[in-house]
Amino acid sequence: LLTSFSSGIAFPDWAYKPESSPGSRQIQLWHFILELLQKEEYQGVIAWQGDYGEFVIKDPDEVARLWGLRKCKPHMNYDKLSRALRYYYNKRILHKTKGKRFTYKFNFSKVVLVNYPLLDMANSPFLLAQNHFSFAKSET
Repeated sequence: LLTSFSSGIAFPDWAYKPESSPGSRQIQLWHFILELLQKEEYQGVIAWQGDYGEFVIKDPDEVARLWGLRKCKPHMNYDKLSRALRYYYNKRILHKTKGKRFTYKFNFSKVVLVNYPLLDMANSPFLLAQNHFSFAKSET
């Protein structure tokens, strides 16, 4: 149920659905970002950091270029991409991390509820791990 990375952070398998076909216009930006984050070849462009679900866009222009390629929009730039990211703030799918440039944090429990409403959240090992992590962070 959980996918772990060398950083020791585990993410739920649902977060990593099989890739959409290249050029697919169906993929959402948040899922595309998760795809980039799971691939080692993009660690210099975008990477997990800090708190659970937090990531930093190390090369905003390259992330925008890759997103433009995927969506068949050659004029994509970071300004347009960041506008799309801000759309997720109100939906509480992710938010900007205050005081950290190009840094965002996923609200994975909200993403689960929006995309997998029938998932049994009460018994989810992901939420148990997330709650434990949050609790551990608040003690420090």
